[in-house]
Amino acid sequence: MSEHPEYSEDDVLREVTELEGKSATAARLFDIRRIIGSLFVVYGVIVTIVGLTDDEAAIEKAEGVNINLWTGLGMLLLGLFFLAWLKLRPTAPPPPPETPDQQ
Repeated sequence: MSEHPEYSEDDVLREVTELEGKSATAARLFDIRRIIGSLFVVYGVIVTIVGLTDDEAAIEKAEGVNINLWTGLGMLLLGLFFLAWLKLRPTAPPPPPETPDQQ
């Protein structure tokens, strides 16, 4: 006799399969590459704009190197790399649900 007579094995299996599907969807949505890539792109654009608008005093302070421009471009490239990586190598889709007939 089972502990929970109101639930059959099929009900439990269906519930577990549904929860696994939701978990896989959440994992793809919150992929760390998307978060890191997006942040680097946003900050890279901001720092690049600051580097383009720097005056001579700021450049001389960095010993003649427009450090904001180069750092912004580097951040922008790194962010684009993460987003391209996400696009080219997406997370694996969840396996198709198994029905009791397939077992």
